[in-house]
Amino acid sequence: MLIGELAARTGTTTRALRFYEEQGLLTAGRTPAGYRDFEEQAVLRVRNIRELLSIGFTVEDVRAFLPYLDQEVPEVFPYEPRCATGYARVGPPRVAELDRRIAALTELRNRLVARMPWLAGEVPCDSTAAERAARPAPALPPIATPAPPSPRSDRPRR
Repeated sequence: MLIGELAARTGTTTRALRFYEEQGLLTAGRTPAGYRDFEEQAVLRVRNIRELLSIGFTVEDVRAFLPYLDQEVPEVFPYEPRCATGYARVGPPRVAELDRRIAALTELRNRLVARMPWLAGEVPCDSTAAERAARPAPALPPIATPAPPSPRSDRPRR
């Protein structure tokens, strides 16, 4: 099937498919005219790639799943020692990165709400300035400021 049909059947763009191919996640033959020609199995592979990307993995992380991309990916990936160089290797750092991002966003939210407590629903918007000033800001738990998240340059631009 041609790239446009694969894009339509998988709900993605031709640009993303070319990117997956460039990254070694997808392969295509060529027609006599030089167009990309994908096998039927590419539909499942692209859906699996997109699913893994949608749950927080990067394109680089998805490479660890290469042996599994041409079959239905399980709802839950069990930990197996033999997978320590595959998908079990990429999970822990990805969760750690998500935890850092959550902490950074929580800290940002806490700082914003400290400046505008009415955003947290603690002070009604229709109260007077004197009433608002008399109310203490809501107590927010302290959160350590994490290192800034690293940029994700491995995603296709839209």
